[in-house]
Amino acid sequence: MSLISAPVLAGKLFAPNLKILDARYSLADAALGRHEFLHCHIRGAQYLDLNADLSGPKTDPRQGRHPLPSPARWQAVLERLGITPEHEVVIYDQADGAMAAARAWFLFILAGHENVTVLNGGMNAWLALDLPTESVVAEPEPSRYPVHFRTERLIAEDELKVRLQSADALLLDARAPERFRGEVEPLDRKAGHIPGAVNRPYAQNLDNGLFKTPDALRAEFKTLAAGRSEMLLSCGSGVTACHNALALSHAGLSTWRLFAPSWSGWVADERNPIALGD
Repeated sequence: MSLISAPVLAGKLFAPNLKILDARYSLADAALGRHEFLHCHIRGAQYLDLNADLSGPKTDPRQGRHPLPSPARWQAVLERLGITPEHEVVIYDQADGAMAAARAWFLFILAGHENVTVLNGGMNAWLALDLPTESVVAEPEPSRYPVHFRTERLIAEDELKVRLQSADALLLDARAPERFRGEVEPLDRKAGHIPGAVNRPYAQNLDNGLFKTPDALRAEFKTLAAGRSEMLLSCGSGVTACHNALALSHAGLSTWRLFAPSWSGWVADERNPIALGD
């Protein structure tokens, strides 16, 4: 199970092995998510910041705008939040797509922590049911959590280039269609997409702020795959690609890997080709 509904989460809110994480984040205002958390959050939640907690330092442009944190860095985050391998983890975000929550979910999966879900509908779904919130931030007891990443969930650029020549793999780009086509590029140094990629905007995983049903998502992804056995995932910086990973998991499809540097890492190498249009 990759998603949890607000009523189900409310029913286990006081479970001793539950950790709730607030990952709200706005690309337009990096401080907004934390501000909203401090004002009002789900009872008992702790905050995760996309830049400080869910990303590593920008030491190499080829790793993209939001590099994956190292295992040691992610371990430090988990231990600061008091999370252990025995905890059930629920992550929530805005109602408009669970962008950063999906990235956090992916990092737990990467670390082998399978008991993790994303709140379907995010904070809006919780507030719509008038479920318990607070502004008090509890100080968790630090924990011990040795982290080792499951690198089989990742694909590096060299292998990506090889796999793109295969009839077995499909690269899905989660960005908005106009960015994929190269008509606009508000964030990265060049416009366009990786040659051979197919556009699957992450917003298409949703219906009225909630994820589509597993059956609906499975049908859509299988139509895109057209018989190919593996989905390779990218976006602008490796964040919204995790939304497609979450949707694939929700649909019961497990043969996917993330190209974490994504478009921002791809265009950092001037030698890499660029495609425009559909």
